[in-house]
Amino acid sequence: MSYIKAQNLVKHYGTGEALVQAVRGISFEIETGEFVAIMGESGSGKSTILSMMGALNTPTEGNFLVDDIDIYNLSRDQRADFRREYLGFVFQSFNLIPYLTLAENVMLPLVTIKARNNEKRAMAEEALDRVGLGDKVNRLPGQISGGEQERVAVARAIVNNPPILLADEPTGNLDSKTSGEIMGLLKKLNAEGMTIIMVTHSKESARTARRILKIEDGHLVDEERIIGEAASVRAGKSPMAVDKTA
Repeated sequence: MSYIKAQNLVKHYGTGEALVQAVRGISFEIETGEFVAIMGESGSGKSTILSMMGALNTPTEGNFLVDDIDIYNLSRDQRADFRREYLGFVFQSFNLIPYLTLAENVMLPLVTIKARNNEKRAMAEEALDRVGLGDKVNRLPGQISGGEQERVAVARAIVNNPPILLADEPTGNLDSKTSGEIMGLLKKLNAEGMTIIMVTHSKESARTARRILKIEDGHLVDEERIIGEAASVRAGKSPMAVDKTA
């Protein structure tokens, strides 16, 4: 049974003449440990799909399941639990707080976790080390490059060791060399067993993935499998605070 299932996802905004059909009946499945790129031009609906996958945007129609959990049948609090246990988010804009150190920025997702501050600090430093910034934990975002800021954003997304990483245009603001470095980092995390779903309009970035879903005008129009060495796979992470029966 597939780890992630999108079943006839539809998303509309507005009503009447102002109705916008952002996503029009998309279905797909993703296995544990896959690296999947969702590719399309601006306005194609790809970011809307990612927001629905992130339990942030209720579909107009359809279902979205992860690890047999029907996400939009959960209560609001249960969806928050789901996001905390299963998901890490990387956004195109780094969203770093300028007056916090890199370690403090990475610690932010841990605010609701019951752990001592020094334990959270150790988790943040480990995450920064995983992305190659272990020697810069006390610097401020303004003291590092744009590519390094994106690495901090990745570290923040993986600090709680989620099984799924959602990345929305992670190289959109970076030059080609730095983009290649970030894609190499995502590929490394995938090889360690993390399931990655990335939205991009870049053909070059998309080909780092093992499968590409092509979106046009809210429709899934094509699917491409990239030939190459398969990523490592680990078992899906069981929830700690999510009731699947809800």
